[in-house]
Amino acid sequence: MQGGVPLLLKCQTGVKGLDEITDGGIPRGRPTLVCGGTGCGKTLLGMDFVIRGIVQFNEPGVFFSFEEKPEELIQNYASFGVDLEGLTREGKLVLEYVHIDRTEIEEAGDYDLEGLFVRLGHSIDTIGAQRVVIDTLEALFSMFANDMVLRAELRRLFAFLKGKGVTTIVTGETGAHTLTRFGLEEYVADCVIALDHTVKEQIATRRLRIVKYRGSSHGTNEYPFLIDHQGLSILPITSLKLDHPVSTERISTGIARLDNMLGGQGFYRGSSVLITGTAGTGKSSLAAHFVDAACRRGERAIYFAFEESQNQIIRNMRSIGIDLEQWVTRGLLTFHNTRPTMYGLEMHLVSMHKVVETAAPSVVVVDPVSNLISTSSIREAKAMLSRLVDYLKLKEITAICTDLATGPNPAESTEVGISSIMDAWLLLQDIAGSGERNRGLYVLKSRGMQHSNQVREFIMTNDGIELRDVYVGSCGVLTGAARTAQEAKEAAEALQRRQDIERKQRQLERRKIAIDAQIMALRTEYEADQDELQRVIAQAKRQEERLVLDAETMAAARQSDNLCRSAAAPETVQGGNQV
Repeated sequence: MQGGVPLLLKCQTGVKGLDEITDGGIPRGRPTLVCGGTGCGKTLLGMDFVIRGIVQFNEPGVFFSFEEKPEELIQNYASFGVDLEGLTREGKLVLEYVHIDRTEIEEAGDYDLEGLFVRLGHSIDTIGAQRVVIDTLEALFSMFANDMVLRAELRRLFAFLKGKGVTTIVTGETGAHTLTRFGLEEYVADCVIALDHTVKEQIATRRLRIVKYRGSSHGTNEYPFLIDHQGLSILPITSLKLDHPVSTERISTGIARLDNMLGGQGFYRGSSVLITGTAGTGKSSLAAHFVDAACRRGERAIYFAFEESQNQIIRNMRSIGIDLEQWVTRGLLTFHNTRPTMYGLEMHLVSMHKVVETAAPSVVVVDPVSNLISTSSIREAKAMLSRLVDYLKLKEITAICTDLATGPNPAESTEVGISSIMDAWLLLQDIAGSGERNRGLYVLKSRGMQHSNQVREFIMTNDGIELRDVYVGSCGVLTGAARTAQEAKEAAEALQRRQDIERKQRQLERRKIAIDAQIMALRTEYEADQDELQRVIAQAKRQEERLVLDAETMAAARQSDNLCRSAAAPETVQGGNQV
């Protein structure tokens, strides 16, 4: 109840994607019209509705056919792995067939559909059916010429089915300019589903659209759907919003030096990475490194290839030391190889969606996305890839997309034009010079992380891709033979410099020895002169001492002589006096 008004009850169809588009299923206890042209999947949708009701919701069903006999239905749906005969024996399914041949019918007097009511009522009551499919009710219009009576009987039929409380799907053929040929939508007005099967440029695509759904919100776009061995599935791709989760976890690219260019940790988990380059630059090899690194972490990966077969990719990657076959054997790697022209873009998207749902990978490679243009316009390819990227982001799956770059300036744009929606962009380019072609890599953008702005040369080795350090010569960045020649030249120059230094060191050493010898000679001469000076000084000192001694001796002698003279002087005087 909502505001005192009972909510519309829904009946889940169980068909992948349809319940999401219809916001929970088709109206319970009411008829729903499924209309479309031949081969668009009306009968399959109706049978899926009944079978999934039995298997998933334990709701028995009746399939009432005007075109196919029970044995034909049993045989046809065995190819989808469905045992209709077994469900019939278990009392969960009733297959009814009504044969109508205008040549065998003769109208006489009044007629009605009472016999049809009786058969339907008996089948419903026998198994307690909750789901009914009538395929296709328009066959009745070929039975009788009086449309007025038939239309009145159809109104009574739908009232009868509503009275039984069963949820009914009625199929009808599309008219030239109307939903159905005989206006069945006038009677089944609550919910109308239109199926379309178009062929454009030899590519077939099936789409589904909810034309009307009274009392319920629903998707209004056209949604591609796929018919395969699992039945019918729909991907409501245009309903995806920009509300996907983000992760701060970083994962390795499988190339250590490339991780270093991305802050040393690689890309964010769940991000979308675009690898562009001209033919032969190594886009697939780089993508194989991502896959190999994911599998080495024990994670699952899917490789969608549009150019090469699985065996060819495995063989080619062995030449650079990457063994992808071991991951296929261990169930960690799934290849999905198809030609772009196999079906339309929307069918490719639905098919990829189913593979991702089944394998539950953490890394997905699409190689290359540019091939999808061969089946559509650039605008359609970009829209499809945008939805694919959004879907993978919603699942937190890291997406690696390669794109063949063309045009006069491949570094500035991509052929598909999806670079703006990608989180990171690696550009591989040819570096031509000195008569050879080499490869270079640089990070054009990587949202949310620091990244290198250098162009790194990389080479294919037996151990995978090897990124080389940036080598800048006098004329710019050098690669290949030019780099080798420059390195050899610089090595020779460095050797010459070392030899010159060693020669000068030897000359200096010899000069040092000579100077040391001169210093020693001068020192010896100096010491000799010093010794001579000391000898002269000592000799002079001895002479001085002798002179002093002689002087003292002479002084003493004179003093002694004077004393003697002083002692003899009186006698002389006295004697003189005496004389």
